[in-house]
Amino acid sequence: MTTLDRTDLRLLAVLQSEGRITNAELAERVSLSPSACLRRLQRLEADGVITGYAAQVDPQAIGLGLQAFVRVQLVKHEAEVIERFVAHVGGWDEVVACHALTGDMDYLLHVYVADLAHFSRFLLDHLLNASGVADVNSSFVLRTVKRSPSLPLAQLEK
Repeated sequence: MTTLDRTDLRLLAVLQSEGRITNAELAERVSLSPSACLRRLQRLEADGVITGYAAQVDPQAIGLGLQAFVRVQLVKHEAEVIERFVAHVGGWDEVVACHALTGDMDYLLHVYVADLAHFSRFLLDHLLNASGVADVNSSFVLRTVKRSPSLPLAQLEK
């Protein structure tokens, strides 16, 4: 784990909300010279703290109007069954996140699709046909109350 000081945390906070900010603007916001700011950014990237930069896309604006969380239980917990399921998930564009869980279900999939017909095709053609799947339970998002791609950094300051 990389040790982060207050300046690193301020850099990360600004970048999480304004990823297209110029180095000169970022340096000014965190009270560094542009060259010192760039060196810190390069270190954070090299250390794997900053893993990439991406645009945030509104799902509704591109026709992905239905969002679901799908809990999946596997038949067995053998390495081969798990590897096969994970490989399947990796190939499904509809799945934007997959988490291995504790408790009564093994995986939680975050799925974006155009509509209920698209979800039905995804479920019947992909998920239920994936070998090793024993049970599936889906919940559809009615309304998103909070969505943030930013990680909480305030508690990291000492």
